[in-house]
Amino acid sequence: MLRAWLSGAVLCVTAAAADVAAVVKGLEQRYNRASTLQARFEQIHLVAGRPRRVESGTLTLRKPGRMRWEYDRPPGKLFVCDGRWVWLYSPGAQQVERARLKEADDFRAPLAFLIGRLDLRRTFSTFELEEQDSGVRLSAWPKNDRMPFTRVDFFLNRDFGIERLVIHQVDATAMEFRFSGERLNVPVDDSAFRFQPPSGVPVVDTEPERW
Repeated sequence: MLRAWLSGAVLCVTAAAADVAAVVKGLEQRYNRASTLQARFEQIHLVAGRPRRVESGTLTLRKPGRMRWEYDRPPGKLFVCDGRWVWLYSPGAQQVERARLKEADDFRAPLAFLIGRLDLRRTFSTFELEEQDSGVRLSAWPKNDRMPFTRVDFFLNRDFGIERLVIHQVDATAMEFRFSGERLNVPVDDSAFRFQPPSGVPVVDTEPERW
């Protein structure tokens, strides 16, 4: 009886590991085959599981190293990565914040992999899979505590597209992104990733933790 139970348990664990491996592979292949991406996004700041602030706009990515988050809520807000610098402009702040790309460990880090080659096992050590009505939830824990997040939940559709991403941060808050209308390998002009600070608005070099 004990051997049979252990054998069944091993089979279950093996099957679960195979499922995780298949989902990780499907997710990586989908985005590694794409050179550009465009989608609508909704960005929800969660405190104690409740939405504190909701923002939205259009996301454009281009490999390698380029990213543009153009907000229509609030209007005029921009987050641009040009391959070298990361720029954040909020009209209400009356300044532009800038950081070097290699130092920019902000809340978008779990999405930044999409502007390079996606290899989840370089960042994450542990994975957990749960079936959902329209796809799966892949939860991932980082390899070390130097990351600005403690867990990332990827909600994937049947084609391994990311529909939701929940980033659990070290201060017990969370950032949720919801994506719709995703388009891969669409033409994207280089000008989308050039940022020119508005005339008269100062540029402030900032530490990554402030982003």
